[in-house]
Amino acid sequence: MLYKIVYDKNTRLRVRAGKYAFTKEEGYGLSELLCEYDFIDEVTTSHKNGSILIKYNDIKKRNDILLILKSITKNDLREGKPSDKEVLKTLANKFFIKLSKKILKRYLLKVVLPIPLRRLRILYKSVPFIIDGMNSLLNFKADVDLLDASALSGSLYKRDFNSADSMMFLLSISDLLEEYTMQKTRGTLKNSLAINVDNIWLVTEDENGELVETVYPLSKVKKGDKIRLRMGAMIPIDGTIIEGEGMINEASMTGEPLAVRKTVGRTVHAGTIIEEGSIIVETSSVNEDTRLNNIVSMIEESEELKAGIQSKAESLADSIVPYSFLTTALTYLFTRDSTKALSVLMVDFSCAIKLATPISIISAMREASDNRMMIKGGKFLEQYAKADTIVFDKTGTLTNASPRLAKVIPCGKYSRDEVLRISACIEEHFAHSVATAIVKQAEKEGLHHEEDHSDVEYIVAHGISTYYDDEKAIIGSYHFIAEDEGIEFTDEQKKLVKESIDEYSVIYLAIGGKLEGLLCIDDPVRKEAKEVINQLRDLGISNVVMLTGDSENAAKTIAKNLDITNYKYEVLPEDKEKYIKELKNNGHTVIMVGDGINDSPALSAADVSVAMRDSSDIAREVADISLLSDDLYDLITLRKLSTGLLDKINKNYHNIVLINGALIGMGIFGIIPPSTSSLVHNLSTMLIGATSTRSILKDNKNKIIDVKVENGNVVNS
Repeated sequence: MLYKIVYDKNTRLRVRAGKYAFTKEEGYGLSELLCEYDFIDEVTTSHKNGSILIKYNDIKKRNDILLILKSITKNDLREGKPSDKEVLKTLANKFFIKLSKKILKRYLLKVVLPIPLRRLRILYKSVPFIIDGMNSLLNFKADVDLLDASALSGSLYKRDFNSADSMMFLLSISDLLEEYTMQKTRGTLKNSLAINVDNIWLVTEDENGELVETVYPLSKVKKGDKIRLRMGAMIPIDGTIIEGEGMINEASMTGEPLAVRKTVGRTVHAGTIIEEGSIIVETSSVNEDTRLNNIVSMIEESEELKAGIQSKAESLADSIVPYSFLTTALTYLFTRDSTKALSVLMVDFSCAIKLATPISIISAMREASDNRMMIKGGKFLEQYAKADTIVFDKTGTLTNASPRLAKVIPCGKYSRDEVLRISACIEEHFAHSVATAIVKQAEKEGLHHEEDHSDVEYIVAHGISTYYDDEKAIIGSYHFIAEDEGIEFTDEQKKLVKESIDEYSVIYLAIGGKLEGLLCIDDPVRKEAKEVINQLRDLGISNVVMLTGDSENAAKTIAKNLDITNYKYEVLPEDKEKYIKELKNNGHTVIMVGDGINDSPALSAADVSVAMRDSSDIAREVADISLLSDDLYDLITLRKLSTGLLDKINKNYHNIVLINGALIGMGIFGIIPPSTSSLVHNLSTMLIGATSTRSILKDNKNKIIDVKVENGNVVNS
């Protein structure tokens, strides 16, 4: 590629390759190609002049970037899709173009059109508003549509065409603002909800006709390919089951929380979860052709996911309308002045309430997405703000999401390397942080673990069972190995366990009824965990609890390091769920934070649940909120965002009452005419709607928020 450097400063580089260097779609593909390098953070292209803006993170890589650009040929260019930032930028440009057109058209027509034609145009524009009002009247609904139609009709009756025109113009601007905010949020949420699966198990036949499973990139899967899906996995494609059966959770598609049994011949969809079983699926649709968009639709449209405060605002808005009519009637009754009555009618509390509250919630959800947190509905933000209790799972939540295998201790006939190789071979089928640590260590040591065992079965919160060399092989917790499976330990083995259990989390491997090895997992506490917990307490969460399936000693050590006095150890999934329900029955509003399949029942039971970035698919599906970064500080950000949202909504209520109350008073006493009343009311409504889109976190950046929860209400000071 031939190019000219037009800007080069710090870690920003802009080059220009010329007008016909690449098409718009090839520009998107070029961005994707360059962003594959870890030292390049962001690439923006323009096909109009061949501009390429590169933001990178290492000043020493400047020459490397120039060499990469120089090496790109026409054959390297492929069509791609715009990045999230480019999509949002395009959306913003369209909004401002529409807004500019509306403003320009309004004032241009005032100059060009003669007064009679302007009035005819205003009458024509008013028809849809009056029709909506008539529909409300015929359905005996005293709502915002009826109030707007009445105010508009009153202005036209009084031949106050300027007021009518201003009202319709400002209402259209409010609609445009709401549409833009919602579209922007939809785009961000859609990206957040994308299926985060990189690789799948592709099923093929070898020369002997036997099925072979190999790791394969999801991006290369095509129609007709067969993939193996096991318990706890998210289904990344649409397809038909050709072997096996499973219990499929289709809540993302149907909203139905109970899993459905599916057997050979039944269809499964992307975004659903296998709660039990193992299936082979023949692919029918991949990527954009799947029903993934239904997940977004469910989140946007489900009434159940609305915040309680939003539903209250909508009810409050409609309930205020009759009082607006009553105040108008009383004003006319006592003053016999239709102008004063119309001034009162022009003021509508409900319009601002109904507009500002959902925009505030949608904007907060968008801001959460911008901070790499995906929230499935406004009500979960509200619950998170009101919560007084937070319950943490230990492994992968309070401890590092990427634990490491510290040592392997052989206990029987197999060598140390054989124990690790066999363990990795079994564990590689399941996406869990501990399993990943074992598999990674085997890869690091070059221990190849081909498929030399039978099909594997995952037992939730216990371990994995399979057959190896015609002998039953199990790997998992002490409870699973010793108590459920009855594996007896020799005195020497008990000594090895005792020496390791205080320092590490221990995974046990047994083959043929005998303990063959111990895998010691170093699972250190996250460096930010203690500070996060202390800050959450400062933000009003008074009760912090830790639940773990680990031994008493391991739990006690971590709880002491984190200043957690309330903790429970050796708990099973059903125990976690039971404990959450007990807390709720005692009047607490509970946040549950977890990451594993075994956390799913507790996540479902909590008032609001949070899944970590590296959570299992089923945990992410069940959770109300998913963190898309590996940082516990996001829990603090989320608390500030949620409490700031309620604070903003309450502030909006106060402003709406203050402004509109003053307008009504001035209208009654004849201080302002209907045109001024309408103008100030609609401008204030639009202004409150616009300020509702402002960033909560930036506004509160330098503000110390003291959060208290009183009778389920958040009190900020």
